[in-house]
Amino acid sequence: IASIMNRVRDLKNKYRNEDNITDELNCTKISADITDNSGTVNQIMMTANNPEDWLCFLLRLEKKGVPQMDANLLNRLVARYSQAVTALPAEKHSQDESYARILVRFAELKVLQDPEEARDQFHLARLNCKKFAFVHVAFAQFELAQGNTNKCKQLLQKAVECSAVPLEMLETALQNFHLQKKQLLSDEEK
Repeated sequence: IASIMNRVRDLKNKYRNEDNITDELNCTKISADITDNSGTVNQIMMTANNPEDWLCFLLRLEKKGVPQMDANLLNRLVARYSQAVTALPAEKHSQDESYARILVRFAELKVLQDPEEARDQFHLARLNCKKFAFVHVAFAQFELAQGNTNKCKQLLQKAVECSAVPLEMLETALQNFHLQKKQLLSDEEK
């Protein structure tokens, strides 16, 4: 009986280790050591190289601190987001919400470093992922924060014209714009 129990324990450990490898690919147990994630990045790129895995990995990295307060973390995040954008071809992923979220978050992080580069990134996100309302709202929010109210309004109106979804998000953002709120969408509305 002891021999059988040892064998069962060995098999459990073996399958638990295999589950851990699968979990790493599914982003549930990714090591988020922000100093070097080359192993995880290589796994993502060599397996499916899909936006969902990249987004999960990047969001885990962000949980390690506050980029606005930690320049090292900000630089590492910008480098990883840049790597993700480079690894994911727009023509293949432009209809993928995770890809759109990567582009938007990359632009939002770039705002902290260089607003002009951030504007370029928002423009790229809008060009590649037109169907997602949150992409347009994020770009409009950036322009509003920069003091460009006309550009903000124009971006929101063009989003409605190109039938970005959900339309309700755009309508709420336009309504908040007309009410001269500083935030186009509250946290609850997002």
